[in-house]
Amino acid sequence: MTPDFLLQAYRRGFFPMAVKPGHIEWFSPSSRGILFPNEFHIPHGLRRCLKAQKWRATVDTAFPEVILACSKREETWIDDIIFHTYCHLFSSGHAHSLEIWLDSELAGGLYGVAVGGVFFGESMFHKRSNGSKVALKVLVDLLKAGGFLLLDTQWTTPHLEQFGIRAVPRAVYLSLLKNALNVSAQFPQKGEIPV
Repeated sequence: MTPDFLLQAYRRGFFPMAVKPGHIEWFSPSSRGILFPNEFHIPHGLRRCLKAQKWRATVDTAFPEVILACSKREETWIDDIIFHTYCHLFSSGHAHSLEIWLDSELAGGLYGVAVGGVFFGESMFHKRSNGSKVALKVLVDLLKAGGFLLLDTQWTTPHLEQFGIRAVPRAVYLSLLKNALNVSAQFPQKGEIPV
């Protein structure tokens, strides 16, 4: 799996997962999780959390650490091939990480790939309560500011649905994808950003 091949797969509606170490499979689910950034919903609990804690956010300052933290779970689809390929995409400016800090600790974060007006969210994690939720909220703020039309979450869950993420049929997704890929959106430069 090369970075160029991976970018072409995203453009065609596919994403990779390691089903076991060293074995990558490609997915294009019949039902795809998406979010239009302008339809993001902030649950009341997250609003309180944002006010109660002194969160800090950065972009692209700890990409390897974020992807490794995302891989630290009982069942993971992130193997060495996935790790190294996405690190190459990061070096070329296509993959990005968003880090959330609390008391100088990496409290949560996410990573994904930006192509045109689409951000393909790959994975997120939290080490502190609400760390991944804060990361998602900050990501959506960035996507709105940068002119992105679509956040692809691949799947949807009841947890994600509380934020406005919904499932659409593959044909609808592919149509939305085609339109959004033609948009020239801007992901922010490396550094600290507002929460």
